[in-house]
Amino acid sequence: MSGGTSTGLFADNLKGVLLAVVSSAFIGASFIVKKKGLKRAGATGSRAGVGGYGYLKEPLWWIGMVTMIVGEIANFVAYMFAPAVLVTPLGALSIIVSAVLAHFILKEKLQRMGVLGCLLCIVGSTIIVLHAPEEETPTSVNQIWELATQPAFLLYAASAVAVSLVLMLHCSPRYGQTNIMVYVGICSVIGSLTVMSIKAVGIAIKLTIEGINQAGYFQTWIFAMVAVSCIITQLNYLNKALDTFNTAMVSPIYYAMFTTLTILASAIMFKDWSGQSASSIASEICGFITVLSGTTVSYSTRDPEPASAADLYTPLSPQIYWHIQENGEVSVNKEEDLLSRDFVAIVRQDYFV
Repeated sequence: MSGGTSTGLFADNLKGVLLAVVSSAFIGASFIVKKKGLKRAGATGSRAGVGGYGYLKEPLWWIGMVTMIVGEIANFVAYMFAPAVLVTPLGALSIIVSAVLAHFILKEKLQRMGVLGCLLCIVGSTIIVLHAPEEETPTSVNQIWELATQPAFLLYAASAVAVSLVLMLHCSPRYGQTNIMVYVGICSVIGSLTVMSIKAVGIAIKLTIEGINQAGYFQTWIFAMVAVSCIITQLNYLNKALDTFNTAMVSPIYYAMFTTLTILASAIMFKDWSGQSASSIASEICGFITVLSGTTVSYSTRDPEPASAADLYTPLSPQIYWHIQENGEVSVNKEEDLLSRDFVAIVRQDYFV
């Protein structure tokens, strides 16, 4: 590789890193603002976690959404310049931002171990940046299409779609409200395909701006449609996860699964580690493990989110009440029956343990 080419690849990586850092700041802030909006919407209507869409009328949620879009745009542009192996792990910086803002806005106290977790994220991210591979940009969308249709990546994509469909159609209706891995799993698996399609579209746009028009290739529009479909699905289930479970649980699990699957998908499709030495690859893996450890430490030390009064005293479904009469007999009343002063409500058992 010539010195000029190497310098150009380094400059592209630097641009990608700076854009990834800006993206993390906006995305980290958007988590908190959207969470605040979801709480407000849930207080006056059906929660997103149970299929409600009242948050669409909440201005604060839209502010968070706009903030996330700005962050995602910066992230989108970062993928034009740098490999996914470099850009994706830097998303951990958004966890630092969200942890600090959650301390002040959501009153989720950041403990000393949480600060240590943030420092580990920074150290791990630095290691990844220093040993990141230099990826040569494809010269046409046809080259990207060839990478996307190679048997290894087609197998990964088919497996990802199959797993997502099982989670959405079978697991989500049954276990979505009790098992965090369902919603977060859908977001992570679909998210890895989102990044691959976004990177393809980003490279096509970059080449078009440079004078090599890619809009005439049907592959460009296929990548664009896949990206839009994946983003919509990902955001829908991310909203469900945030509304149903504590941010302290969602963020680290989502980051770990999403980043791991994205790095795997990128390594298969773009062969990011091809030509790198074993020591560089080992350093990147160690950096990722350090970031993952910091993420876990940061969120595991935060105070649990208190349950709302509405959640504590929601009757079991079907909504049936037991009525103790004056003669000692017990009768069953449905929800629409009038309740007398001596009625006894059964509340969710898990709040007594």
